[in-house]
Amino acid sequence: MLSKIIRPTSRRIIPRYFSASPEVEDAAQPTSAHAQLPYVTPLREMNFVLNEVHDAPTHYKNLGFEDCTPDFLDAINSECARFAQEKLAPLYSSGDAEGCKYLPNTDVRTPKGYKEAYEEFSEGGWNGLTVPEEYGGQGMPLSLGVMKSEIIGTANWAWSMYPGLSMGAMNTLILHASDEQKETYLTKLASGEWSGTMCLTEPHCGTDLGQVSTRATDNGDGSYNVTGTKVYISGGEHDLAENIVHIVLARLPGAPEGTKGISLFLVPKYVPNEEGELTEEILGGEKNVTCVGIEDKMGIKSSATSVMGFENSKGWLIGEANDGLEQMFTFMNTARLGTAMQGVCHMERAYQGALPWAMDRASMRSLSGKKYPEDVADKIIVHPDVRKNLLTIKALCEGGRSMIYDAALKADGMINEDPAVRDKCEEELGLHTPTMKAFLTELGCDAAQLGMQVYGGAGFIKDYGMEQIYRDAKISTLYEGTTGVQALDLLGRKIVLDKGKELRKQVQLQISDAWSIGTSQTARNHGLTGHALEIGKLSAQWATTAMRIVAGAAKNRDIIGTASTDYLMFSGYISCGYQWLKMMHAAGKALDANPDMSESDKIFYQSKLDTGNFYFNRLLPKAYTHRDMAVKNPDSIMELPMEGWDLATTLPSDSGDAYAGYKVE
Repeated sequence: MLSKIIRPTSRRIIPRYFSASPEVEDAAQPTSAHAQLPYVTPLREMNFVLNEVHDAPTHYKNLGFEDCTPDFLDAINSECARFAQEKLAPLYSSGDAEGCKYLPNTDVRTPKGYKEAYEEFSEGGWNGLTVPEEYGGQGMPLSLGVMKSEIIGTANWAWSMYPGLSMGAMNTLILHASDEQKETYLTKLASGEWSGTMCLTEPHCGTDLGQVSTRATDNGDGSYNVTGTKVYISGGEHDLAENIVHIVLARLPGAPEGTKGISLFLVPKYVPNEEGELTEEILGGEKNVTCVGIEDKMGIKSSATSVMGFENSKGWLIGEANDGLEQMFTFMNTARLGTAMQGVCHMERAYQGALPWAMDRASMRSLSGKKYPEDVADKIIVHPDVRKNLLTIKALCEGGRSMIYDAALKADGMINEDPAVRDKCEEELGLHTPTMKAFLTELGCDAAQLGMQVYGGAGFIKDYGMEQIYRDAKISTLYEGTTGVQALDLLGRKIVLDKGKELRKQVQLQISDAWSIGTSQTARNHGLTGHALEIGKLSAQWATTAMRIVAGAAKNRDIIGTASTDYLMFSGYISCGYQWLKMMHAAGKALDANPDMSESDKIFYQSKLDTGNFYFNRLLPKAYTHRDMAVKNPDSIMELPMEGWDLATTLPSDSGDAYAGYKVE
């Protein structure tokens, strides 16, 4: 069993391989504080997927980024990893314990160490990594920003949300803002002097943005007054940057009803002067946008989820009037890809937290005989169920990483100046974004609870750190559209409305790749032929299952709703399996090409083959259950009449009116 360091009563009890920095001790307010879970950036894993599976260097060369060689990419990721491990990871648990504080003057104070970490991050140029050089950025491909988000997000997801939201704001401005707006705001966002948010949700509407009621009136001088309330705004108020640039959905007078009447506005917390600067007088004056309060949440406690009040707040129209939703999708696609990455981040965190415990914790004897005969019991890593839990996290994490990197390389066209390139990119990504966002975040939660399961009862205790991963992970299935919303988007918009065009392209690609891999010498050498055949068959069924659902919808449209989530999970398991086939093929090729490689490299590549076999044997079979459920008749879900529901339970009288205290007249 783990030895423990017993501190005075006012301190906590922590496992011996967890260390707590002085900052953690000072910042923790609760009596029972949090353990500092270990974290090391998996650079070897990242480089394998980036260079050997997806051949990113060739991709970057074709885009004109000649300098993006494997060594260059590794240097960037290594430096980001150093920052994440040294500065962000130590704040992960202490930030959760301390949380954000809403102050009487409507400011928000982030946990101890957050501001200093943000300043170092900005000084390192990380905010502007993928922003064009003309606006103060480094002009790197967008996909490098996705890898950066994995590194800092796994170290400390809640902290990473602050620069993450700025990235979405910057992408929106790059594509849709005027030159003047870019010069004033994009340059400050790229430097990190200012940060950004997206303001969509209102107290009465979340997913249904057609109900947005925030209004904007023309001041006649190129500016607008924006009035309304926005809720659940991540990073809406904080002390990391001197100004916050809010990207806001609002309606102009006389605008059409529904989503066709929404416009996009840029509304800063403080309005800069004509030179685009903030003077001491401006910073000491009245705010243009006010934080009404912050939410008390289950997780991501050190990310300030804010209620924002806009009351005749001065702003500027971005792009054309009534085109806001289309412009905002730039932001939303970036956010959904980032949220999918959140699933992988929590998988990695759970794996790194659970594995050392399983290697060290001793309990009972192996069913097949003593494995540690000198000890009183065997390490729990020898028990089949513990191994299955760890392998599940590992397989989903590595497969999910490959899914996202593949999509990220496609996303490099999202900010291209050529609209035709952007449109093609949007079409290709459109099929994958909802699947990755929902599939990987749902399984990120599963991975977090499996990590807790490895710990047993200790996993439920804050002192050991694992329960925070689950609390932080859960929001990922909810924001940027719940799993059900993503499923409807995939099946309803990306397949039915698209008439299956992009789906057919992807199916053809996967069948072609499966055939190529399955007939290769590498496949014969390493037993991949059966896996390739299965991916080819499932890819074909991916399309035929969609056809069956659409055919059923002609008679009963509810089938789209009852089938969508299962169809999305079916899609996710196929997509992850496709990535595993490519990873196993790359690992096999490496082993065949260099039989004299180092022992550590052999172990690495062989582990890819072993973990891939686990995925195909133990996880991919779930795809068939989701496929079968997707084509079930919807009647058992829809036929229960309203009087059949238990209506004895009712919501409190004030439920659903949490923001009644702030209403803009």
